[in-house]
Formats: sequence, C-alpha cells, structure tokens
Amino acid sequence: MKLPLPPDVEFHEDICLLIHRPRGLLNRAAVNKIISLIGELEFTLKKPFNRFLDTAAAGAIDLNLEYIRRVSLYRRRVYGNRPAIKTAILATDSTMADYGRLHASLTQDSPINVRVFQDRKEAAQWLGVPVELLAAKDHS
Repeated sequence: MKLPLPPDVEFHEDICLLIHRPRGLLNRAAVNKIISLIGELEFTLKKPFNRFLDTAAAGAIDLNLEYIRRVSLYRRRVYGNRPAIKTAILATDSTMADYGRLHASLTQDSPINVRVFQDRKEAAQWLGVPVELLAAKDHS
C-alpha cells in the first residue's frame, strides 16, 4: 500500500528507511505532521523501519523542551514493544542537537534508539545505508 508522502519525506521500503528533510520553519505543526505519517506507516506496514531526520535545511526552529518531552513520551508509549528501530538525527544547529539529545534520553530503554549526528557519513554508517542515500537534496 502506498501512502501519499509530502515533498520533504522519502520512504525506501526495500531498506526500511524513512527520510525526513524539513525545510523552512520546523514547528509543532511540522512535527505533528511527520509523527502522524510515521504512525500511519507503522500501522500500515506492520514491520519496523529506521528513520533519518535531516534538519540541515530547516531555516528556523520554533519548538521547546516541554513539547519535545511530550512528543518523546508519546512516541515511546505508542511504539510500545515493537522491534527495535533506529532514528538518526542530523543536527548542525545546537538547539536542534539539544532537542535530539533530549528525545534520545527520553526514549532510552525502549525499542526506539535515537542518536544525534553532525556528520552525514557517521549517520549513514550507524543506519547501515549508503551515505549517498542521505545526501542533501538540491531543491533550487
């Protein structure tokens, strides 16, 4: 089954990887949209898939620690005891890196394994995918 994906999301079913490259403002509405999409994919596919969040093209971030805390605890509860998955967050912005580390600490001891990276190659190695797959897309 094919779900319609927004332009900032790719799904590679063959290697079980979702790539999200938010552009412009990263706010609650944008995060809620991707969380909803991830939930739909988890329900539809019934098999685990890793995630790569590339925040390099996000021009601004309008989130806060309390919101990240709520999202992390929500995802942890909703994902439950499914098979382990990896979420790699590419964060060049220090605020985004902090949010990623908070998400990682709140999902610790759950099947959701989150790591924050500043290097695309390291993220690709951790996810076990070719770095070219994670390369930034040119949207000019």
